[in-house]
Amino acid sequence: MVQLRSILAGLFILCILSSLTHAQDDTATLDEYAMDTWASLVAMHPSDYLLVADGMDEDGTPSQYTSPTNIASYIWSTIAARDLSLITDAEAYDRVAHELMAIQSLPRHLPSGQFYNWYSPVDGAVLTTWPHSTNVVCPFLSSVDNAWLAVALTVVTQAIPELASEARQILESMRFDFYYDAGAGLFYGGYWPSEIQPQGVGCDSGFTGHHYGVLNSETRIISYIGIALGQVPPAHYFKLARTFPDTCDWSWQEMQPNGEYVTYTVQSSLPSEPELSEPVAVFEGYYVYREMNIVPSWGGAMFEALMSNLLVPEAEWGPQSWGVNHPRFVQAQLEHGLHEAEYGYWGFSPASDPHGGYREYGVDPLGIDANGYTSDATRTTVDYGFDDCPGRSIQSIPTSEQYVTGVVTPHASFLALEFAPEEALNNLLNLRNDFAIYNEDFGFYDSVQVSNGLVARRFLALDQGMIMLALANYLTDGEFRRYFADVIEDAIRPLMQMETFGSFNG
Repeated sequence: MVQLRSILAGLFILCILSSLTHAQDDTATLDEYAMDTWASLVAMHPSDYLLVADGMDEDGTPSQYTSPTNIASYIWSTIAARDLSLITDAEAYDRVAHELMAIQSLPRHLPSGQFYNWYSPVDGAVLTTWPHSTNVVCPFLSSVDNAWLAVALTVVTQAIPELASEARQILESMRFDFYYDAGAGLFYGGYWPSEIQPQGVGCDSGFTGHHYGVLNSETRIISYIGIALGQVPPAHYFKLARTFPDTCDWSWQEMQPNGEYVTYTVQSSLPSEPELSEPVAVFEGYYVYREMNIVPSWGGAMFEALMSNLLVPEAEWGPQSWGVNHPRFVQAQLEHGLHEAEYGYWGFSPASDPHGGYREYGVDPLGIDANGYTSDATRTTVDYGFDDCPGRSIQSIPTSEQYVTGVVTPHASFLALEFAPEEALNNLLNLRNDFAIYNEDFGFYDSVQVSNGLVARRFLALDQGMIMLALANYLTDGEFRRYFADVIEDAIRPLMQMETFGSFNG
C-alpha cells in the first residue's frame, strides 16, 4: 500500500512538472510572437514618417496611407510592448509622445473634432487620391475609426500619466454625438464633409444612409465611448439589435431567430436629464448554429465579435450576455473550420486576400447579413430559410465537399486566446508548421488559403495591433485592458450586468 502511494505521488508530481513545462513553453512561444509582431509595427513607422502606415509588404516597404484606427493600433501596441518588457518606459514615452504631437498637427473636421479616414503617413496630409494612382478618395469621417482613436487616447491617460494632458486635450475635443441620430437612437456610420470633397468626381456629402445597428459588432466601441463621455444616453445600448425580429419584414437576415422581447429600464446620465429613466424593449434574439445558441455579429467575423473585448472586460461585466456569447462564438468558428467545412484549420476574419487586396472573411451563419462574410475564397454561402416568407422558403446548406478554398487569418486565433487557449495555440502552431505564413522578423503574415498554401504576404497595422492587445491581456491576466475599462466602468458595466441574452439557456 505504501509503495502504491509512492507511485501515485510520483505520477502526480510528474503531471505537475509536465504542466509547468507546457505552460513555460507556451509563454516562450507567446513571447516570441509578441517580439516579432512588435517588430513589424516598428517597421511600419520609419523614422521619416509622421505616422504609422496602414500596412507593410513582405520586403518591409510601408504603405503610403493610414487611418485613425491604425494610429490607435500603434499607440496601444507601444504600451503593450512596454508592459511585456519588449521596450523600456523611455522608449514607449518617446514613441507615444511623437504620435500625439503628430495627431495634434493633423487637419480635421473642426465642428466635430473628428479626424478624416485617410492621411498620408509621411506628412499627415488628407488624401484625396490613392498613392501612386489617380483613384479618388472622398474624405470621410468614420465614427468607428474615430472611436478606436479615442480608445487609444484614453489608454494613454492611464498608462502614461506624463502624457495624460496631451491625450486628454485631443480626446475632449472629439464629439461623438455629432454622428448620433436621436430619432433612431443609433449612430450613423460616418459623414462626408462637403467643404473638403474633390469637385466633379462624384463624391457624396452628408451622413451615410445607414446606421450602426447591431450590438455584436466591433462598431459597439463607439457606443461605449459615446455613453462614457456623456454624449449619448445609456439607453442607446439597448437600441442596438441582438438580432432583428422573427417576422417576414426582417426575413432578409441570415436565418430566422429565436427569442422574445424584454424591457429594460435604464437611468439617464446625461447632464440635461439627470433623473430621467427610460424603458427600452429589446428583442433578445439569437441564432441556432449546429446546436449552439449564439447572438450573431454582422458578418460572422471574429474581430467583429471580440475586438472590443480586448479593451473592455465584456465577459466579466456581462456574465449572462457576453460571458456566454464570446466563448460560444469562438467554439462556433472552430466548429465551422474543423467539422463543418473540414478545412483542418479555423479563424475567419477580414484580412488581406491571398489573391490580392483586402476582403471580409467570416462564418456566414454567424452573421446577420444574409449576404455576409464567407470563410472561403469562392464565397460559399448558407441559406437556412425563414418559415414561409417570400424568397426564403428554400434552404441551401453546403456540404464539406463544397467548402474548398478556406482562408484563415492568424489574428482570429489570437482574439480567441482568452476563451480557447489550447485550441488557439494549436491552430497557430499548425498554421506555422504547415504553411509559409510566419516571417521570422515580423511574425505572422495576414492570411493563408489553406487549400493551396497561398499566403497574403502582408502585415496590417490593425491586425498586428489586435495580436499585440490579445497577447498583452493574456500574458498579464487581463490587466492591460484595465487602462480603458477603469475609465468607462461606471457608465458601461451596469448596462451589461442587467442583461441576459436570449441565448443564455442553451
